[in-house]
Amino acid sequence: MADSITITDNRNGNTIEVPIVNGGVDAAQWSKLLPGVWFLDPSFGATASTQSAITDLDGENGILRYRGYPIEELAEKSTYLEVAYLLVHGDLPTSAEYEAWQYDITHHTFIHENMRKRFLDGFHYDAHPMGMLVSALAALSTFYPEAKDIDDREVRLKQIIRLIAKTPTIAAACHRFYAGLPFNYPDNELSFPENFLQMMWRVGDPKYDADPRLVRAIDILFMLHADHEQNCSTTAMRVIGSSHADPYSSAAGAAAGLYGPRHGGANEAVVRMLTSIGHMDNVGAFIDGVKSGSGRLQGFGHRVYKNYDPRAKIIKNAAYDVFEVTGKNPLLDVALKLEETALSDEYFISRKLYPNVDFYSGLIYQAMGFPIDFYPVLFAIPRMSGWCAHWNEMLDQNQRISRPRQVYTGAPVRGYVPIAQRI
Repeated sequence: MADSITITDNRNGNTIEVPIVNGGVDAAQWSKLLPGVWFLDPSFGATASTQSAITDLDGENGILRYRGYPIEELAEKSTYLEVAYLLVHGDLPTSAEYEAWQYDITHHTFIHENMRKRFLDGFHYDAHPMGMLVSALAALSTFYPEAKDIDDREVRLKQIIRLIAKTPTIAAACHRFYAGLPFNYPDNELSFPENFLQMMWRVGDPKYDADPRLVRAIDILFMLHADHEQNCSTTAMRVIGSSHADPYSSAAGAAAGLYGPRHGGANEAVVRMLTSIGHMDNVGAFIDGVKSGSGRLQGFGHRVYKNYDPRAKIIKNAAYDVFEVTGKNPLLDVALKLEETALSDEYFISRKLYPNVDFYSGLIYQAMGFPIDFYPVLFAIPRMSGWCAHWNEMLDQNQRISRPRQVYTGAPVRGYVPIAQRI
C-alpha cells in the first residue's frame, strides 16, 4: 500500500500493514496485532475519537471551515442562523429553507413559565450565570419528555431547534436574575442577535433599538464560536449522547465542560491579564516576566493551532466597529502593544504563539457591557448549534457507547487483612 503504516511486534515478529485513510489509521486493525495492548494517549491529543463531516480544522496552516466553507467567507457574508442551519443540515439553506428555519427558531425562543418563575428563581441571588445555565439546560429535559425518542429524526430536529432558540433566552434570564432586573420576554419581530441583546439590556422602554454595528458584531462572534471540531465540550456532548441520553442532558454536560476556565474561561483570563498590565508602558516588563517564567501570556497559542488563529483576525476587525459605538476600550492599546511586542519576539515566534480567538473577544464583550462572569455563557449560546450538529451526526453514525480503556498502574492483587491486624 502506498499510504500505509507497517507495525511489527518485536515479541514475536508478527507484522501488519494498516492503510492511512483521511489522515487516520483504524485502531481496530492495530488491535488485531496487539490484543490487550492499549494506546496510552492522555487527553486524546493524538487520537481521533470519531469521523465527522462538520468542521475541518487545519491547525498547522490556520484553516477553519464549516462543512467546507471557509470561516472568513461565512463571517463576511453569512449570519449565525444560516451557519447554524449549515452545521445541522450539512448545506447552506435555500431561501425557502432559511425562511422556515428562521421562523421555527424565532417561535421557539420562549421558555416555560415554570422554568422562569420556579426553577431560575430558586437560585441564590449571586449564583454564577454559567452554573444556572448548565442546570437549566438539564432541567429542559423534564419539560420535553419526547426528547428521549432519539430514533425519530423529526423529534430530534425539534429538540435541536428548541435548544438553539431557547439557550439565549435562558442565558439572558440568568443575567437578569443575577443583576436583579425583571425578565424580558423574547420579541419575535427581531432577528436572533437583536432579540438576544434586547432580552439582555432593555429596561423600561417597550422597544429596544440596538445599534446595527453591535448586532453585526454579536452575529460574527456567534458564527466564529459555533463549532470548533472535537474540543472538550463537543467531545462531552458526543460521549454523553453515545449513551442515548436526551439532547438536553447531553448539552448540559457539554456546557459543564465549557464552564471550566481552561475552556470557556479563556477570554476572561485575557481581560484579567490586560487589566493587571494596566498600561501599554508596562507591556515590556510583562513580556520579560513571561519569558522568565513568572507570568503567562493569555490569549496566545492554542492546543490545535500552530499558526495564526483565523478567527482572531476577524474578531480584531470587528472590534473596531464595536468601539465606534461604545468608545474605545482602554485596554485595547495594551492589547495592541502586547500583540506587536510578542509577534516581533523570537521567543514567541519560535514557539508559534500567535493571538487566538479569545485575545480580542473579551475586549469586545467588555466594551458592550457584558459582565466578565457572563463570558462563558456567551460562548455556550452559539456553540449550541455545533453541539447539536455533532450529537445528531453521532446518532446517524450509530456510534457505540463511548468506553475508553486505561493502562492500569495500581497495586497488584492483594488479600484482605482484617482491620485489627493492619499496621
